[in-house]
Amino acid sequence: MSVDALFDPFTFKGLTLPNRLVMAPMTRSQSPGGVPTAEVASYYARRAAADIGLIITEGTGVARAASLNDPGIPRFHGEAELAAWKTVADDVHAAGGFIAPQLWHVGAVRTRHAEWTPSGPYDSPSGLSSPGHRFGDPMTDAEVADTIAAFASAAADAKRLGFDAIELHGAHGYLIDQFFWQGTNERDDAFGGGNIPERTRFAAEILKAVRVAVGPDYPVIIRLSQWKQQDFAARLAETPDEMAAWLRPLVDAGADILHCSQRRFWEPEFDGSDLNFAGWAKKLTGVPTITVGSVGLTGDFIMAYAGESSKPASLDELMRRLDRGDFDLVAIGRALLQDPNWGTKVRQGRVDELMEFERSAMATLS
Repeated sequence: MSVDALFDPFTFKGLTLPNRLVMAPMTRSQSPGGVPTAEVASYYARRAAADIGLIITEGTGVARAASLNDPGIPRFHGEAELAAWKTVADDVHAAGGFIAPQLWHVGAVRTRHAEWTPSGPYDSPSGLSSPGHRFGDPMTDAEVADTIAAFASAAADAKRLGFDAIELHGAHGYLIDQFFWQGTNERDDAFGGGNIPERTRFAAEILKAVRVAVGPDYPVIIRLSQWKQQDFAARLAETPDEMAAWLRPLVDAGADILHCSQRRFWEPEFDGSDLNFAGWAKKLTGVPTITVGSVGLTGDFIMAYAGESSKPASLDELMRRLDRGDFDLVAIGRALLQDPNWGTKVRQGRVDELMEFERSAMATLS
C-alpha cells in the first residue's frame, strides 16, 4: 500500500506538523546527573532532520524527590537541567522538527541501581507497587497537591523554553497510571474509588493545572495504556463504555491528543471490532489519537529485553487503518531507535534498507 498518508501535514491548535510520524518516548538513561548532554540534543535532532514530524522525548522527571528511579534519566526542573533542555529544543527546531517533552513521575517503581536511591520517599496512591505488594506509604493530600503543581510547573517551563507541546506519561504502571488502576489505588478519598471515573480524578486535576499553566491554545498530549509493566494482561476498561468513562474526563480536563500505547498496534481492543486502542479512543472522544506498538517490526519490545531481535515488517496494516481514519498520528519506537533515518527511508520507498532491530541499540545514542 502507498505510505503517502504518513506524510500528509497534521494541524492542531496552530501547530502544523509536516507529517504524521512521531518519535515515541524511550528511556535512554544517558543524562548524567539528570542533565541532558549535547549528545542527547544531537540524538533527537538527527531524527527531526530525517522526516520525523514530532519528537516526544524520553520521560523526564518533574520536581518531586522520587519522580525518577535512575540517576541517568533527565529531570525537567532545575537551572542546569532546563538550560540543557532549551538546547535540545533549539537543536530540534534548527533541524526543522517539532518537539514535546514527556513529563514523568515513576511512582512506586523501585530503583534499578543498588548503589543509588532517590533523595526522598517514593510516591504512590496507596503504598503499593503492584496489587498486594506494599512499597512505601500512601501519598498525603499535601503530597498529591505538590505533585499536581510539579507537573503544571514543568509544563509552564516547557512552553517558556520553546517546546511545541507537552506529553504527560499516564501509562505503563507509573504514578498517574497507578491512580487509574484499582490494583494499586485503594484510596477512599476523592482520588480513589471503585470505578474508573473516580480514579481518573488525579490525572484530571493534573490536566486542569497544566491547562491553566500553558493556556488554552498549547497542545497537551497524554500517553495511556491498558497494560502495565507489573502486569502485561491488566486492563482498565473491559468494554467501550468503560473506556469512555476513563477517557472522556481526561479530554474534559484539557487533554488534546491521546497517545494510546499497545504492545502490538494491530491487535483489536474489544471483541466485535478490529479497532485498536487508538481507534476506539478517537471514536469515543472525538479527539486526535496517536497509535504506537511494534510499528514496522515483527516482534514487540518485551522480546527485545530478552535479547530477541526484530525484523522490518510491512506497513500495509498500519496504512489501512490510517487511511480509514482510525487514528491521526503514528509513533515509532524501536525501529527509529535503531535507525535515525527510518522516516526518510520509508518516505523514499527504500524499504530494502530498513534495519533489523538489535537490543544493542538500546544502549546507544546513535
